Amino acid sequence: MTLRYLANDGGRGSRPLALAHRGFSPAGDENSLAAFGRAVELGFGYLEIDVRTSSDGVVMVFHDQTLERVTDGTGRLTDHTRTELAGIHLRGGGQIPTLEEVLLRWPGLRLNIDVKDDSSVAPVAELVERLQVHDRVLIASFSDRRRLSVLKRLTRRTASSAGIGVNALVTLLGPLGLTRAISRAARIDAVQVPVRYGAIPVVTDGYVRRCHDAGLYVHVWTINDEPAMEQLLGLGVDGLVSDRADILARVMDRTGYWPQGPVGEN
Repeated sequence: MTLRYLANDGGRGSRPLALAHRGFSPAGDENSLAAFGRAVELGFGYLEIDVRTSSDGVVMVFHDQTLERVTDGTGRLTDHTRTELAGIHLRGGGQIPTLEEVLLRWPGLRLNIDVKDDSSVAPVAELVERLQVHDRVLIASFSDRRRLSVLKRLTRRTASSAGIGVNALVTLLGPLGLTRAISRAARIDAVQVPVRYGAIPVVTDGYVRRCHDAGLYVHVWTINDEPAMEQLLGLGVDGLVSDRADILARVMDRTGYWPQGPVGEN
């Protein structure tokens, strides 16, 4: 059975997912409400976001461990309370949003949530349970241990993608016929990978075919130019993650995969 998060106008084969990476932020305001709003205006129903948790347990949408790169604040985000973070401004404008704010502002928007730290495990699970948004989120993390810790706290089946360890196993052991066994043991519904890891190609015809045969969706990051987008869609990948939401929307429209529908759902 296809999870509702992954079923985009009929599921695989009809409309691959287009995910705006940290929203659309040409002004540098990544992971902000403004960046998310711009992506929604372009027609995106899916966002890839990152979360960390404040010292008093509020899940914030933020990528870096420290504040300096994209805000006027200093130090680690996790050392600040929610109230303290409200007084910090993103260099591109606006404030650091909470995950709850994003979920409530766009009731149909689907979020690919990269859980960046261990302190976010319990708060993320609690928020998903309280708001009952299991169908609207995909739980991701570079750490499979952290990802599984979130899933174990959820009372309903929720989409999830592999961390770096499981991705390596799928890439290296998949040709031996082990993709399905790995995916079941790791509790994954998707793999989210770059086109290559260094000199090692990942997203090939064989890789996509093996993943599909095992029931896995293939999402590729971070793809920012039209030829690469078109080539990957031609390979049959199930999703593209891009910083250039404007370009990706144009390509998806031209290929008949636009607009994406979930934002309007209640």
